[in-house]
Amino acid sequence: MDLFLFTTDAAWGRDVVAAGAAGLVVDWERRGKARRQAGEGTQINADTPADLSRVRDATPGTVICRVNGFGPWTAGEVGEAVARGADELLLPMVRSAEEVDRTLEAIGGRCPLGILIETQDAVDRAAELARRPLARIYVGLNDLRIDRRSTELFRPLVDGTVDEVRAQVPMPFGVGGLTLPGHGSPLPGDLLAAELVRIGAQFTFLRRAFTADMAGRDPFVEVPRLLAGLAELRGADAPRAAALREAFIATVDALPGAQVAQPA
Repeated sequence: MDLFLFTTDAAWGRDVVAAGAAGLVVDWERRGKARRQAGEGTQINADTPADLSRVRDATPGTVICRVNGFGPWTAGEVGEAVARGADELLLPMVRSAEEVDRTLEAIGGRCPLGILIETQDAVDRAAELARRPLARIYVGLNDLRIDRRSTELFRPLVDGTVDEVRAQVPMPFGVGGLTLPGHGSPLPGDLLAAELVRIGAQFTFLRRAFTADMAGRDPFVEVPRLLAGLAELRGADAPRAAALREAFIATVDALPGAQVAQPA
């Protein structure tokens, strides 16, 4: 499973990639996000074009730039991200295939595009969206929860929503986010890791929980340990995989409805 770290700390990002992560994400998404996520305690980054250039210069790993949701600004953001060396762009808050098509037109073949499915409209159109020539598709649980006016962050992993989207996605698929083995709140990270393996996720993100849990730790020890844990889960026999799934569902069902973990 490929791991992508959200960071603008070029030195830290370089070490995490050298330790085994697939790449880094620089996050430009903030238009309308404070209003959309008001009172949710979520992370809204303030990454800049200069941050993208610094991160690009720091690592040979894949550098992804998440731009803002589609709008009149998209062509300009695409041009700047490509000019500053982004290997791939990530389009959030997709609602229609037209938004994806117009973003692909703006890119003009200069780099790949991935999208985030984090609205009910996108869930409903997953098959149509997945017919586009996309680099990856990621289900963003927190914005999907907000769009559904739900209080349960992990419910789409239990009620079949994510499984249905996954079944329609032929390109690399991701969901959730990981931190170190033995960490994670309100849902134990080990159970979430097992769920990502079960659903066949090929990539996921490392965000603020991972960065916080890594304080004082050596990425050249911890990143390989995280990857080894995922490999062990992939090798689990059927009874253990079933037990982990049951534990995951039971834990999600027991979570207070208002609990929210880090979004993407």
